[in-house]
Amino acid sequence: MSQNTFKKKIKQGSTPGGKKKTLFTLIEEKLNVTGLLGEGIPVKFGPPFFFAAFLAMIYIWSNHRADNMIRKIEKMQQEVEDLRADVTTLEAEYMLSSKQSEVAKKIQPLGIYEIDEPPIKIKYKK
Repeated sequence: MSQNTFKKKIKQGSTPGGKKKTLFTLIEEKLNVTGLLGEGIPVKFGPPFFFAAFLAMIYIWSNHRADNMIRKIEKMQQEVEDLRADVTTLEAEYMLSSKQSEVAKKIQPLGIYEIDEPPIKIKYKK
C-alpha cells in the first residue's frame, strides 16, 4: 500500500505547469488583497454585505422598472394624441358631409333634386 505524503510546494513567482496567469491572479497581485484582508474575509462581514447587495439589487430593479413604465406612459400619451387628432379630423369631415348642400351634391347623380319651394300644408276639414 502507498502512504500519504505531502504535496510539493510550488515556488512563489512561478505558475504551475508553466501556464499563463489568469485575470484573477493578476488582480490579486495588483490589489494586494492579502495585505488588506489578511488570509480571507471574516465571516461576520458576510450577512451585512449580502444584505447591502440585496438592497442595491432591489434599488436597481426598481429604477429599471420605473424607467420602463415612464417609456410606456410616454408612448401611450403619444398614441392618444394621434388618435385624438384623427377623431377631430373625422368629426370635421362628417359635419361637412352631413350639411344639406353637401348631401344635395351627392344625390344629384341619382336624379334626386332638392326642392326649391316650401312644402304645402294640407288642411283637413270635417
